[in-house]
Amino acid sequence: MPLHIAESAEHAEPGISAGSAGSAPGILAGLAVVHGAALALAPSAPLIAVGVWWNSNTIAHNFVHRPFFRRRGANAWFGAYLSVLLGIPQALWRQRHLAHHAGIAPRLRPTPELWLHVSLVAALWIVLAISAPMFFATVYAPGYIAGLLLCALHGHYEHTPATTSHYGALYNLLCFNDGYHVEHHRYPGADWSRLRAYRAALRGDARVSAWPPPLRWIESLNPWVLDALERLTLRSPALQRFVLRTHTQAIRPLTASLPRDADVAIVGGGLFPRTAMILQSVLPAARLTIIDANRANLDNARRFLNGRVTFVHARYSGLDEGQRYDLVVIPLAFDGDRRAIYADPPARAVLVHDWIWRAKGTSRIVSVLLGKRLNLVERAGT
Repeated sequence: MPLHIAESAEHAEPGISAGSAGSAPGILAGLAVVHGAALALAPSAPLIAVGVWWNSNTIAHNFVHRPFFRRRGANAWFGAYLSVLLGIPQALWRQRHLAHHAGIAPRLRPTPELWLHVSLVAALWIVLAISAPMFFATVYAPGYIAGLLLCALHGHYEHTPATTSHYGALYNLLCFNDGYHVEHHRYPGADWSRLRAYRAALRGDARVSAWPPPLRWIESLNPWVLDALERLTLRSPALQRFVLRTHTQAIRPLTASLPRDADVAIVGGGLFPRTAMILQSVLPAARLTIIDANRANLDNARRFLNGRVTFVHARYSGLDEGQRYDLVVIPLAFDGDRRAIYADPPARAVLVHDWIWRAKGTSRIVSVLLGKRLNLVERAGT
């Protein structure tokens, strides 16, 4: 596909013609020049690695979808410059990336442009290896390989287990709305500055993560770490007393306005059901229901609880089920869209266990040591 042509009309943003330059291309092109100047003035392996990752997912990615210049020659020169700057032939990157959007296996097409970009990258490596072999072996090559690994990590978690968006303001500021990835896949021809406008339209159809792609592996690590901490708590009476005390100090004021006989759903009973134990104390007349997809966890919770507690072996189904309760409690290890819960609480009141840096609604810190807080969010009009 010629470099100056964007996506086909059916995939382009409505009202935008293929090949139009988009929003402030001079900013992105200028940043590419700054990137090159930084490498020339202070080359280092970390700078090379971060530059390959960041540029590939911002400047080069936007250039693939919406070439910055209206003149074919200017786009050709810029594509060649990015190839040398990143060590990645941009014609190859473009072929692979557009095949990804089309949902087809990439097929190498040896165009003159591809041969030029490959030759430029090869020439750069040969010159560096001959003129500065130590720099090439100990700085450039490690930084370049690390950058490619970061790109692979980034691309993997943008699409695993499905295409996923991240709406963090800082990340999207630094990466030109790269976090709006579900929106980008729906409208691949849309300019980066317009992707935010599609968020509302896709609210019910977008998988969302609280973590940007390079850090999204933490989500898969969280359940394992939290499970290990729960099992450690089970073995230590001292830890049990600590978590009960700190959680009680946060839960008591947050539930003070609830009716004494409230209907409460606790999602995920946990190996050590501290929330249910505390609510039995602060709301002794409340009717508690523990909903957990893990039967072993429910069986374990029964050992610590007595009184009016109902155990449901099922996966919490969200909004419709939440209508039945005065309070729904969401665990830190919740496997679902926490942002949707904050935006549209599934019950009159929702108590959300969250990390200490995410304060929402009425909030109380549980423990700085645990890095944890509780957020109480209430449905509007209640």
